[in-house]
Amino acid sequence: MKRVSSLPKPLIGITSDFNPGDRNEPTYFLRARYVSAIEELGGIPLILPITQDPKVLQTLLKRVDGLLLTGSGPDLDPKLYGETKRFKFKLMSPQRAGFELKIARMAVEQDLPVLGVCGGMQVLNVAFGGTLVQDIASEIKAALAHQQKTAAIEPSHEVRVTQGTQLSKILQEPVIRVNSSHHQAIKSLGQRLVVNAVAPDGVIEGTEHAQRDFVLGIQWHPEFLYRQHEHHRRIFEAFLKKAARK
Repeated sequence: MKRVSSLPKPLIGITSDFNPGDRNEPTYFLRARYVSAIEELGGIPLILPITQDPKVLQTLLKRVDGLLLTGSGPDLDPKLYGETKRFKFKLMSPQRAGFELKIARMAVEQDLPVLGVCGGMQVLNVAFGGTLVQDIASEIKAALAHQQKTAAIEPSHEVRVTQGTQLSKILQEPVIRVNSSHHQAIKSLGQRLVVNAVAPDGVIEGTEHAQRDFVLGIQWHPEFLYRQHEHHRRIFEAFLKKAARK
């Protein structure tokens, strides 16, 4: 498997899910595939603690070379983007949501390489003033099945990549196939974000920051696909290469 070579191994901060607990002790949760992708392709993974302390956040960002915002089963609270909750889906813990929104803004302000995967792309969008479709099936007519029933290691639909974007330069293909495990999507774009990939039904599948070196959001899960599919491996390789040069 190809690795990032001839550059120092970059230290990549990875966010995790958080269960604040009720009667039980609070716990962190993270799919090992995120960690494996970073390590196997030449990075050093560091699972980040959830904190609201600005000094701790700043210290973390000084130490890491890149930030990976991972996916999440629960949704961001619609209050965070100025809407009322309309559907009975589980919400992300306030601790995780507050941490990720804050560290995402700080990382982008400092021009740190950032990769947002699925819910991580949605966090980036909301962090910069964007909004979300709360439920694709309920709000978008004739939408594809964005929560595939097949295994996540198999692609389920196509996305068209926008010419001239950073993502198009990474993938070098106008159309690729992706997996799909989300019921929400971007509605209005956050400030200075541009669309770089769209599904056949019009759902936004990728974004990037127009004024930063590498701030990329993708709605699919390349951590399930990078071992078998070169296009998805290229995303991690490009991220790690940028981080290694910081």
